[in-house]
Amino acid sequence: MATKKTAAPKTETATPAPTAAKAPKKAAAKTVATTEVEVEGKKAPKKAENKATSTTKVTFTLPKEAVQTAKTVAVVGEFNNWDIVDGIALKKQKDGSFTTTLELEAGKEYQYRFLINGEVWENAWDAPKYVETSFGTFNSVVLA
Repeated sequence: MATKKTAAPKTETATPAPTAAKAPKKAAAKTVATTEVEVEGKKAPKKAENKATSTTKVTFTLPKEAVQTAKTVAVVGEFNNWDIVDGIALKKQKDGSFTTTLELEAGKEYQYRFLINGEVWENAWDAPKYVETSFGTFNSVVLA
């Protein structure tokens, strides 16, 4: 009978061994879940950064007196890398002025000038600020 008693504890000892083998698998699953949470945590700041970059509409206008008999007027500045080829065209209004509206990053200052007929540079007459350039001229400045 002692032999039977000895056999029973061996079976009980063998049963916990598979349970111990299952425990590391559960721990590995928890590690994967933690990793997923960390990945989501990394995405959240990117969304916050996108929300922090807001835009505002800015209207650029050059009055009739400034354009006289102009056929084309474009606005060129820091917002388009001073690219005169791809200057943003202003539309002629019924009153003879030229205007356009751009969406710019809010809270930033932008230097700009108007290019009339692709040849003559003109500043905004009502710009809140002007900055002297290294060319001895001035750029208009707008705060978006």
